[in-house]
Amino acid sequence: MVQLESTKCSFLLCLGICILICFTIYLKVKVSNVPQAIGPPNVMSCPPLPDNCPILPSPSPGFKWQRNNCKEISSVNKPEVNCTRLRSELHFIMMPLSKEEKEFPLAFIITIHKELETFVRLLRAIYAPQNVYCVHIDAKAPEEYKKSVQNLVRCFPNVFLPSVSERVTYAGFSRLKADINCMKDLVRSPIKWRRVINLCGQDFPIQSNLELVRYMHSSEWKDRNMTPGVKQPPTMQHRTEFQYEEVKDSHVARKSKGAKKGPPPHNLTIYFGTAYYSLTRQFVEYALSSPVAQDLLKWSKDTFSPDEHYWVTLNHLEEAPGSFIKGGWEGNIRAIKWRDQEGTAHQGCEGRYVRDICIFGIGDLPWVVNKDSMFANKFETASFLEALDCLELWHRNKLLQQAKVPIQPSWHLAKVVSVNSRSLNVKTVLDQLSPH
Repeated sequence: MVQLESTKCSFLLCLGICILICFTIYLKVKVSNVPQAIGPPNVMSCPPLPDNCPILPSPSPGFKWQRNNCKEISSVNKPEVNCTRLRSELHFIMMPLSKEEKEFPLAFIITIHKELETFVRLLRAIYAPQNVYCVHIDAKAPEEYKKSVQNLVRCFPNVFLPSVSERVTYAGFSRLKADINCMKDLVRSPIKWRRVINLCGQDFPIQSNLELVRYMHSSEWKDRNMTPGVKQPPTMQHRTEFQYEEVKDSHVARKSKGAKKGPPPHNLTIYFGTAYYSLTRQFVEYALSSPVAQDLLKWSKDTFSPDEHYWVTLNHLEEAPGSFIKGGWEGNIRAIKWRDQEGTAHQGCEGRYVRDICIFGIGDLPWVVNKDSMFANKFETASFLEALDCLELWHRNKLLQQAKVPIQPSWHLAKVVSVNSRSLNVKTVLDQLSPH
């Protein structure tokens, strides 16, 4: 009897184990056959977009912003990256958005030395296949940074690195030389660009490419260079009165007490202005070949921040193509918050000041977009990522709203999704937004 009971218990135990095993197998099969949500890779790990962007209307109740395909920008670090896939996953627009833009190609000079992500976002915002881009990497930048930029550049036939790179020193002649190196390559480009604009890696556009074309092709600027500046004021004369030299990889310093420069060549009147410009192709060719321009360039080698007097001085010469002899500070090139203009031109910096220039925080953006400048300066993803997130989404939306061609899904940077749903197949940004 005892033996029978023992056999019965063993049977029941084996039966229980078999049932458990079968149930486990059933669950696995059942789960594997459940349709899985199809969406961008790593979508759940996407960093959230700012929900307090002051320049965008809020999504409808019950909806929120979500990035469209969270491809890591750091993927450009991989030399084996597939270019077709990279261009799509990083949301580059690979066709002209209008005939008007196609017929007025632009050239861009971008000087960079840090913040890879900020640069990639800038290039993505201004990229168009009819334009051409020279990207100057500071020769002293880390090798890993250079390789990452090279990996990205090779994926675009109209983006290139200059033949010669400079070790750039802030306020030094090397900064001016970097632009000139790019210009020498740009004039040899098969792309017949009409204007050239210079940028640094911490700029970001306010105007769309279409708006840039229309602004520079307007009656006011169609045949003129844009180099805001005035006759050199007494407070700035020390920059060209004394001799300066670059302290390697550090700063610019006066050579020695009393080391004065001779007068400028050709009895030129020196002007002072912004280092940023929009120049006609004919003017660039003049600057690269004219004896007057070349003599001024040689004379400027030992001056302080020569890029702030070189272009604006040439643009006040009657012989220079597209010159603006009576020009002053005209030209809506940059939205910048200077510390010394707080309380007059603006009401303070929501981010922080670096060299008396505001690194924009998200609270600065209404002021930035209301300036309606071509570009804004400066942004940092490391410290104020939300500001760039917000402005980038606003800019891309405006650009797509103006497009005269069908919109490709990969061009959207973000979608508006239901707060209570993981589905990505809902309204796009364009359904929710209207141009600012």
